[in-house]
Amino acid sequence: MDTVVGGAGASSFCLLVLTERKTRRQIIVRIRDRTQKSVVRALDRLERRSDNIFGRMKSLTSDNGCEFLDIAGIERSALASSSRRAALYFAHPYSAFERGANENANRIIRRFIPKGSDIGDYGPRQIQEIEDWMNRLHRESLGGRTASEAEREELNKLAA
Repeated sequence: MDTVVGGAGASSFCLLVLTERKTRRQIIVRIRDRTQKSVVRALDRLERRSDNIFGRMKSLTSDNGCEFLDIAGIERSALASSSRRAALYFAHPYSAFERGANENANRIIRRFIPKGSDIGDYGPRQIQEIEDWMNRLHRESLGGRTASEAEREELNKLAA
């Protein structure tokens, strides 16, 4: 989990980017600002969706950014406050390689939203198109499959 921010002097909007480790599925959510409250709100919305990713995603690994410091809020389930949504782990400082897939995802996002761009200029539909494109990208790390195909295979294994 990481955030992608716009340029200096741009609006406060940024992207919360989650990369599922096994299938490389990307989840990109535009959030109002880079605050702990916005991150928790976005995770709550993701958990309440019909395709609740936290049914399969049991842990999150983030960098040490201040937006991820509300550990209790990030881990607490929005569906049942007494249970945990996912365990939160932090990568070591200055060790982006510990979250390599997520850093690569951020680099791909920059193909569509260059550094310095105002993320507020990109609407939910455009963000969804970027996410969909990334999830249809054939990846060497998945044996030439797309993240969508890998996710479908994993869901079929779980259903069997």
